[in-house]
Amino acid sequence: MTAGNLERSATAAAPTASPAFRPGMAWTITAMLVLFMIVNWADKAVLGIVAQPLKTELGLTSAEIGFIGSAFFFLYSISGVAVGFLANKVKTKWVLLGLAVLWSVTQVPVLLSATGAALLISRIALGAAEGPATAMASAGAFEWFPKEKRSLPAAWLNSGASIAKIAVAPLLTLIVVAWGWRAAFLVLALIGVVWCGAWLLIGREGPYATPRGKAAAQRDDTGLRVPFRHIALSRSFIGGVIGTFTVYGMVSVILTWLPSYFETGLGFSRVEAGSMFGLPSITGMIGMIGAGWLTDRMISRGASARVQRGLIPAVSLLIGGGLLALLPYIGGAWAAVAVVVVAYGFMVVSLPVMNAVVSQISPTRQQPGALGFFLALQTLSGLFAPALTGALVDAAATPAAGYAQAFQIFGLAVVVGGIAMALLVDPERDARRILG
Repeated sequence: MTAGNLERSATAAAPTASPAFRPGMAWTITAMLVLFMIVNWADKAVLGIVAQPLKTELGLTSAEIGFIGSAFFFLYSISGVAVGFLANKVKTKWVLLGLAVLWSVTQVPVLLSATGAALLISRIALGAAEGPATAMASAGAFEWFPKEKRSLPAAWLNSGASIAKIAVAPLLTLIVVAWGWRAAFLVLALIGVVWCGAWLLIGREGPYATPRGKAAAQRDDTGLRVPFRHIALSRSFIGGVIGTFTVYGMVSVILTWLPSYFETGLGFSRVEAGSMFGLPSITGMIGMIGAGWLTDRMISRGASARVQRGLIPAVSLLIGGGLLALLPYIGGAWAAVAVVVVAYGFMVVSLPVMNAVVSQISPTRQQPGALGFFLALQTLSGLFAPALTGALVDAAATPAAGYAQAFQIFGLAVVVGGIAMALLVDPERDARRILG
């Protein structure tokens, strides 16, 4: 045997060193991706903020605004799946950059032509560009964290939605009141461009990333792969989809209709309604980050992932959905606001935890595709939930009654989702079966 052969044999036989966890850089990348998600959710939320001025200027009905809100999700899930599988082969850094560029570009049509058709086209295109965002941000962050530490960064990423509604939505409301609804779209486009410049300088692959393309070929390291159906048909995956599908329906309704509910349903002023848009997100952020920190900490100490990532989020859905189901029986505007705010905080706890579940049961190389497919199924509820709410509001005796009925329906659906999650989600069991 030659010296070269001996050297290659020794290299092949040597155990692979564990990646080094670098907390400082890991949280720097996570912070950039939280900003990415803030822009993402601000783009989603802007329609709810400008809904009433749009109705007045363009002569749109509630059902038409609801249809435009649902149209955002026409290509959302399809692009989420497609880009998720593409990211199995392309570096996540470049996928994230491409998505952010597209967000800014898709704001342009409605600025050039203020019509219902231009708004519809713009929202469909934006939805296609934003469909993969959560999965790709999660994949980008997970490249920097070991599996037992991923619930907390996932919670921070999902809290980008909360931060957008707490901090950005009131600013967008003031911009709309001062300069009109077009200014809100322009500001969001410019913010997206600024993030792209910063990401070009800071973004990079983490130590837990699987090599792709030429790097994988040079290292002869393709990583563990399993038939995708083993992941998608696992009980944890199915239970997570059912539970978060119901939650995302409610999330899409909040994005499209909450300011209008506060204004026309409960009687608050437009500025008050816009400023209160972020209230549910405060409880949501507290719940997600608290649950992410607690579940990571407990699992690192040897606690059951079945309890921490299965039963805890399931119970949160039962509580949140049950509260929403009671909304039609709540008297008083502030009491109704309190119910929505508290219920939302419980429901969204499940979102980052289920992302961590999918990561736990998937081989590293297949995580972007698995997350993309999972989130694509989850967000399908956004296709019909805003439109259904608009139709219920138009058909009801009063806007308040229509909104309350919609929230009750979605609350009951969330309860069903919580039951499914409690019965099905057990990431330890499914990880053993899938990963061996």
